[in-house]
Amino acid sequence: MSASVQAHDLLFVRPGLDPARLARLVAEALAGADDGELFLEYRQSETVVLDDGRIKSANFDTAQGFGLRAVAGEAHGYAHGSDLDEAAIARAATTVKAVHAGHSGRLAAAPVGTIRPPLYTGLNPLGSLGFAAKVAVLGEIDAYARARDARVTQVTASLSGSWQVVAVLRSDGSLGTDLRPMVRLNVSVVLSENGRMETGGHGIGGRVAYDGITTPAAWRNCVDEALRQAVVNLGSIPAPAGEMPVVLGPGWPGVMLHEAVGHGLEGDFNRKRTSAFSDRIGQRVAAPGVTVVDDGSLPDRRGSISIDDEGTPSGRTVLIEDGILTGYLQDRLNARLLGAAPTGNGRRQSFAHAPLPRMTNTFMLAGDKDPAEIIASVERGIYAVNFGGGQVDITSGKFVFSASEAYLIENGRVGPAVKGATLIGNGPEAMAQVKMIGNDLALDPGIGTCGKDGQGVPVGVGQPSLRIDGLTVGGTAV
Repeated sequence: MSASVQAHDLLFVRPGLDPARLARLVAEALAGADDGELFLEYRQSETVVLDDGRIKSANFDTAQGFGLRAVAGEAHGYAHGSDLDEAAIARAATTVKAVHAGHSGRLAAAPVGTIRPPLYTGLNPLGSLGFAAKVAVLGEIDAYARARDARVTQVTASLSGSWQVVAVLRSDGSLGTDLRPMVRLNVSVVLSENGRMETGGHGIGGRVAYDGITTPAAWRNCVDEALRQAVVNLGSIPAPAGEMPVVLGPGWPGVMLHEAVGHGLEGDFNRKRTSAFSDRIGQRVAAPGVTVVDDGSLPDRRGSISIDDEGTPSGRTVLIEDGILTGYLQDRLNARLLGAAPTGNGRRQSFAHAPLPRMTNTFMLAGDKDPAEIIASVERGIYAVNFGGGQVDITSGKFVFSASEAYLIENGRVGPAVKGATLIGNGPEAMAQVKMIGNDLALDPGIGTCGKDGQGVPVGVGQPSLRIDGLTVGGTAV
């Protein structure tokens, strides 16, 4: 069964909705508005958590609902409900009409994009592995971790999955649908030695079925990586402090690019001129060689979407090319007000939320330097391989990130692991101080979730190894 047929059955046939009647209702509700849509959603989700050999929690949830939006100028009216019911949608239509009463807008044409093969399976992953099998996998993870290292004092492992079915109905009757699977495996371990306890963790995931992350090879690699991080942290020393070169590893460290640069390139911040990148299209905002893209059309990736939550097909948007700012990430509202084209980045957490311009998979393209050459170029600095939390001020571009795995670089060689390192800088300034770009581009393992205005959506990040000069490292060593 095709994705469009499945979506039609779940969102129209099952609740008894007539697409033709809904199309007329939406057209009437949006008459005179500048934009808007009816968003329908059906979602199943589950999580199973094992902690120290016992199932700590297991939950399953089903949710459904609609969101109806009308846009007039910069304003929008949004009404939502948890019933897929024509009467409820009609009441919502009456509510959103108020935002464009007396307005003489002209509704934009329905989005047009390239028809491509499906980016991911349309099958519901929750049914691809039984509950007993999920519990068995988590139990094997616990046993394997403890057998690998006698210092293990705690193992926490979890499997989670979801299946989101969406439809976007516009006033001209055009209908876009998407079936979005998602799975994730997380492993966390605690090691104890000589009175010192340290943790390590790793996760994998994507828009695949459970068999993509629960094979012995997949989960053993996940456990091995968590153990490796914990062992590294057991031998760490206090991080130094001061301004110094920083080498970022490939893959997950791209979360710093996501936060310090990516958010500042979203259309709403730039329309309001509250971003450090506002009014800088065509200007140099990064060092030569720095090219940053956002691509929601990568197969099976966590941040990928066939269409965004306004019905616009996803695609590849070049944001910075060879250091020059070339564009922003646009939803329909901000694109219209900026005189730009939507980029397929209008995203929402659920039917209860209005769409915002959001990233999908955001990463820097590879350069031509061997990673070993980048390390060898640093006399004294920090090599940051993994990150924990961070904070960014969109207006100023200032950021602070904590490194969960980092090493001291001395005389061009990777030295001891350091604990407590924080990286402090400014996004645009840091991009201008990129001195070397590695040839080892990697994407994260499928674990990213981005928060904005109280909404969380799955995203991907990535980058090659980078040398950035002039960052301030906050540490505890004297």
